[in-house]
Amino acid sequence: MDLFGNVFVCYCGAVESRGRSVTVDQLVRQLKIEGPQTTVALAERLGISVQAVRQHVRKLAGDGTLAMTELRGSVGRPARRWSLTPRGHRRFPDAHAEMTANLIASVRATFGEAGLEAVVRDRYQASLAKYRDRMGGADSLSERLQRLSVIRSEEGYMAHIESDSRGYLFVESHCPICTAAEACQGFCSNELRLFREVLGDGVDVDRSEYLIAGDRRCTYRIRRRTTTAA
Repeated sequence: MDLFGNVFVCYCGAVESRGRSVTVDQLVRQLKIEGPQTTVALAERLGISVQAVRQHVRKLAGDGTLAMTELRGSVGRPARRWSLTPRGHRRFPDAHAEMTANLIASVRATFGEAGLEAVVRDRYQASLAKYRDRMGGADSLSERLQRLSVIRSEEGYMAHIESDSRGYLFVESHCPICTAAEACQGFCSNELRLFREVLGDGVDVDRSEYLIAGDRRCTYRIRRRTTTAA
């Protein structure tokens, strides 16, 4: 375990409070993973009635969890699209955020940037060893991505894989150490480096969406490297 110990333990998904409807949690999670959606789309995704969704979103908007924008079309009443507010995103916790930020500040003040970099480097090496061990026997890129998705989801990143004609997208809808990443950019650069290491030679990994830069999630474009004959 690294210097921060349990500070970096991550939680997967929303933490349910007593008395909260499971459907409400599923609705909030759906918006977290898929982004803004209309009432009709949410009803279809969740397998419940539009009226039930309206009741839930009305309550969630009332407590500041959701915000609404109107989509104006050429015919009929504007459709309402719902999205999470900052308060809504906080339902998916940044693991021990305040303690993490304070510890990073203390390490920086006590040992300087070099000391903090040493701690980040040590955490990277521990993570690399763990990920490599979990990748044992996974030979294909698709299998490695599936395993990476499982590992990252276990750590609280709500990871999933999408594919298109250009390759794969590795998507993380939540960052459980966002406060740490904002305080020390080394965590993010090491994350990209870690993915490149465990996915193997001949694979290009590039970040295309970045939560800290204002995007709603972190997304990585994964594709096999093409070589041109001389």
